[in-house]
Amino acid sequence: MIPDQTKYLNDLKLNFQSYAPISEESWQLLENLVEFQSVKKGDILLHIGQVAKELYFICKGALRAFITDTAGNSYNKNIFLDGYFAGSKASSIQQTASDFSIEALEDSILICINYKKYRELIFSKEDLKNFYIAYLEKNWVIEKEKREISLVMDNATERYLQLLHKHPDISQRIPLLHIASHLGITPTQLSRIRKNLEKEL
Repeated sequence: MIPDQTKYLNDLKLNFQSYAPISEESWQLLENLVEFQSVKKGDILLHIGQVAKELYFICKGALRAFITDTAGNSYNKNIFLDGYFAGSKASSIQQTASDFSIEALEDSILICINYKKYRELIFSKEDLKNFYIAYLEKNWVIEKEKREISLVMDNATERYLQLLHKHPDISQRIPLLHIASHLGITPTQLSRIRKNLEKEL
């Protein structure tokens, strides 16, 4: 039994309602789909090449989505912290092999949602459909576009400061090599940026 399940379910509910109003009936149907999972740092939740069947809501902890090249080097596609959803949406929707893996960067508590059942429920309830549209617009259009523009227009220091603004404690929780990979720079470059910022304080 995972402690604080009621709190974590309420966190999930508030997350949904931050995008669109959800009726109590729809919430109960959604709550019936979820399962709690406790994972250890280093556990792989999704392997590259697998079909993603679960969507994860991070109650507590951190995950990374990463790509591995033919030489065995890994590159972080994204880092997800508390209160965020993680998963391979393209793999789940198309029922095709995932292009990336998902690993726990910390001991984490997750809410797992079966994606097929979740999608069926969403399209059967108007309020959940409104949530889904609002979620996709914010995270897959607006935020994705901002990140793509930032990668081209902002320098590495600006991108690091934006990340700190979004997640102030990330450098205390996540190894710098993963943060550097997420920013598209080397660990050495990130160390130099951090030293320069410390001098300016």
